[in-house]
Amino acid sequence: MSLLAILTLVLWLYLVVAHGRYWLSTPELPAVFPAASTAERAAASPAAPAVDIVVPARDEAGTIAAAIASLAAQDYPGHFRIILVDDGSSDGTADLARAAMPVNARSELRVITGKPKPAGWSGKLWAVSQGIAAGDASIVLLADADIVHDPRHLSSLLARLDPLPGSLKRAVLPVDLVSEMVRLNCVSVAERCLVPAFVYFFQMLYPFALVNDPRSPVAAAAGGTVLIRRTALLRIGGIASIKGALIDDVTLAKAVKQGGAIYLGHSGLARSIRPYPHFADLWDMIARTAFTQLRYSAWLLVMTLGGLLLVWWAPLVIALLAEGWARWCGIGAFALGAVSFLPTLARYRRSPLWALTLPLIALFYMAATVGSAIRHWRGSGARWKNRDYGPNGGG
Repeated sequence: MSLLAILTLVLWLYLVVAHGRYWLSTPELPAVFPAASTAERAAASPAAPAVDIVVPARDEAGTIAAAIASLAAQDYPGHFRIILVDDGSSDGTADLARAAMPVNARSELRVITGKPKPAGWSGKLWAVSQGIAAGDASIVLLADADIVHDPRHLSSLLARLDPLPGSLKRAVLPVDLVSEMVRLNCVSVAERCLVPAFVYFFQMLYPFALVNDPRSPVAAAAGGTVLIRRTALLRIGGIASIKGALIDDVTLAKAVKQGGAIYLGHSGLARSIRPYPHFADLWDMIARTAFTQLRYSAWLLVMTLGGLLLVWWAPLVIALLAEGWARWCGIGAFALGAVSFLPTLARYRRSPLWALTLPLIALFYMAATVGSAIRHWRGSGARWKNRDYGPNGGG
């Protein structure tokens, strides 16, 4: 147990000190305030690129009106239009979207009825591809149908894509893709227990500082909000180049980063309103793609579970059962893990005491990952919006 105690402490020292500062729960994209007058807005318009906002939607009656209304209200000085791709909805999603558009909106809404999905495409990416093809703006914003946006959001995203001198706190270079982890719904008991940890684990898996470092091979994006240059899409071969991806946001970011810089941060200007009222809902959300993340490999599953036990449970067991200096190593490792969760808890305004429950929360995520593998082995695969998804993207 002494060697295990040393290993867990060294591992946590590495994670906290040398793993991309993931636990800081930063950066957050700064807000760009709108022009103060009509004259200032008019002066800025010629320099502001046109933007196509593509919203794929399938049976989103509960969220689409709020999402579309918030996009229509963007205080962006350039031209922008919203392209909604109605992906076989049966709940009146398209009509609700049209009704949500203000009469005097500066933007326009174009509703496209999605065509039948070809073999080999995931449903969402086929819808996204049709929306991108329907536009011609140099900048494309991919926005999920459950995200509501502050009026400053689009301008703030563009400001990071092409920073102007003095627009940010320090000099930064332009990028080809800007993505944000939007604030997730955190209202129900299940959400309060598990959502902050979901964000924390995502940061641990893809440290944002490494994603944003052009020298690092780490690449990721959060699919709720992705702003991308059309030239970058053309460079990678369009959405067709990732057509079967189930974890489409990360796959897109990896493709783009091979030829240009990307940015991933947290958002204070966009939030998801998709509810997860029960633990089973979050279980399904995790299980849908967890085994896909492991490339459907039983070996990677075993290695992942072993690693999670080493990170989350070994320190606790050592702290409770070991003696002498080994016990103190376990206490130190457990304390480092708990403290590393505090910034994410603060982001979601949760009590610091939740940090003590991380081993139990990790156990839930481990079980959902095993459940994801069992689904795959049974042949049911991932399922979303009444579609089945297999390893070849057949959903």
